[in-house]
Amino acid sequence: MTLEKLKEALEKTGLPVVYGAFPEAGAPPLPVICYLETDSDNFYADGVVYYAQNSIQVELYLKNRSFLVERKVEKALKAFAWEKSVDYLSSERCYQIIYEIEVQDGEEGK
Repeated sequence: MTLEKLKEALEKTGLPVVYGAFPEAGAPPLPVICYLETDSDNFYADGVVYYAQNSIQVELYLKNRSFLVERKVEKALKAFAWEKSVDYLSSERCYQIIYEIEVQDGEEGK
């Protein structure tokens, strides 16, 4: 799966989705989804990157914990293998659910 396919899948949740972060002045009300690349784990062959694998963090922000919203996001991520962690951000007064996944860059073998 590619980053573009991930975005398409996340948009099917009906929640606001952005790469990185929403502008502070223009952020929609919670719940929202932000996603970003955190690092890569590439496969090298003949001294070049043959296969690029990028680690992505999908962040779901909720004012109150909603298992229905979480399941909606998890359903959107069904084509990906993911790990989940939950944290309460007291400074923001919201929950942050993080899904860690990996995607391809769509250019393998080039």
